[in-house]
Amino acid sequence: MARTFPKSGYDPVTGDWNDSLKGDYFWSNVNVSEAVPDVMTPSTWSLWWIYHYEVSPFEFPGDHLMCGNICGRPYLNLGLLCSIYRALGRDVRQEMQGDMVGSVPSDLDLPIIQFSPLVVLWKGLPAMFKARQDARHDSKKLPEFLHTNPGWCQSMRSHIQNSKDLPGLLSIWMNAIRPKIVNSLRMLRSVAMTLADPASKLRMDLSMLVGEADANTLLSNLSGSHGNMESLGPLVGLRKVQIGELSREQYMEQYGHRSPHEMELFAPDPGDDPAWFEKQMADFTRSGTDVDTLLCMQRAEFTAAWQRLETRFPDKHKAIRRQLDTIATAAKNREAVRSEVTRIGRLVRQFLLQAGSLTRIGEGIFFLSLDEMRAVLGGDLSSASMIPARRTMYERQCALPPYPALIIGHFDPFQWAADPNRRSDLYDARQTRPAAITTTIKGFTGAVGCVEGAVRRIDRMEDGNQVQQGEVLVTTVTNVGWTPIFPRLAAIVTDVGAPLSHAAIVARELGIPAVVGCGNATMLLKTGDRVRVDGGRGIVELIRISTDPSKGVEYQNARQ
Repeated sequence: MARTFPKSGYDPVTGDWNDSLKGDYFWSNVNVSEAVPDVMTPSTWSLWWIYHYEVSPFEFPGDHLMCGNICGRPYLNLGLLCSIYRALGRDVRQEMQGDMVGSVPSDLDLPIIQFSPLVVLWKGLPAMFKARQDARHDSKKLPEFLHTNPGWCQSMRSHIQNSKDLPGLLSIWMNAIRPKIVNSLRMLRSVAMTLADPASKLRMDLSMLVGEADANTLLSNLSGSHGNMESLGPLVGLRKVQIGELSREQYMEQYGHRSPHEMELFAPDPGDDPAWFEKQMADFTRSGTDVDTLLCMQRAEFTAAWQRLETRFPDKHKAIRRQLDTIATAAKNREAVRSEVTRIGRLVRQFLLQAGSLTRIGEGIFFLSLDEMRAVLGGDLSSASMIPARRTMYERQCALPPYPALIIGHFDPFQWAADPNRRSDLYDARQTRPAAITTTIKGFTGAVGCVEGAVRRIDRMEDGNQVQQGEVLVTTVTNVGWTPIFPRLAAIVTDVGAPLSHAAIVARELGIPAVVGCGNATMLLKTGDRVRVDGGRGIVELIRISTDPSKGVEYQNARQ
């Protein structure tokens, strides 16, 4: 039976939710912070709860959480997954590498939960069969969903705007919007599962056959000859507007729901700013971005790598081509479903705004869970009294820097942020003294290529106008909202990410060297530093430290 969403957070008054206090677990945000890079309001967390629990067929031994909320940010419980692998006799270290965890110190002592192999199989096998059955069922419904969802959302917006009473609005939620959320999130889970394992296996097989550089190049043409992957859509769309193939209105209809904060329900829509599109277009034009040339160059690299493979392995290339085509289709489906789920998320935001207006709670509605919102529409206003304290906690958490990518044990973000020796890559509550900060910057190969350039370190896409042509972007994590600035970059370096993350996929499609999942890049690099980014080896070398006197003591100490 699916786990039901709790009626309140860890602290029902303040909304302070900290699942790290529920056990000595090993947490990672690598696979989730790209989708939800911000501190979550209660409404957003309850939306993602549906994804992680209500539509998931998996139940775990001991009723441990697979996904948790650590002080407003989503984390996956990798300790649970590692323990399951260990119980089944699988190599935990090998299984961890990839989209789930990022770059893990080789000497890290992982906390393990003792499970019986029989219990793991008893819980896991039926869920695996159910997940595969759902994936087959959803694949048949996928074309219709992608075709009809934009029109459905547009029609539903009108119904929401025209609903002027609470019973009517509640009926829309229960009979139309919530069922749509459940079905679309199940679709997203299915397409994500269809891509992950085959892509990881093919990457490993290709690396053994042709080396890591050519393997990444061969996986860099997922968008095909037309750049028709949704992650590239906002960028390619601007080019189409520029040359008259797409109108402003058409662009906003297709991509106006995409932004750096698109899955936080409290975050405004791009369309809420009347000048948003003009700003995007002005930045794109000013940068002189030639998207077509970048895509053509990368396709040429792909063709050359493919010809080398055909020559060396004449007996294998047909089977590999079929696998590449299958993965390209799965990747496009995943990105397309993500886009439509985002569109539904933006619709939920509009619904909440209408609910806040009719109940006179206003934007405070975002600080209720979706179940609490439903109760309010039904006349139960008891949860509304907790909104001010929850909003205060949310604002305090938003003022903190992004939490470490890896967390072990109990974590207090306020105590961590106050520590001048804190690390942004790893927090281990078992350590009694500060761990040494390595000056090595290593992550995953996101996209091949080796370049030198000046660092531009930014924390928010809103500061993207600071990025100059030919600079190396260093940031915590990117998502589709960052895509328009990518062509300006010499290279991309992120703390959080993996081979199938947004930064890696888009960088490969555009031929921009990238190293992702470094963990400590933003801790060791600052604007003005000069670095060499080797995407093929997944290494970033610091060539020259900036002499800007505005850099603080903490920054200089991290280099020593």
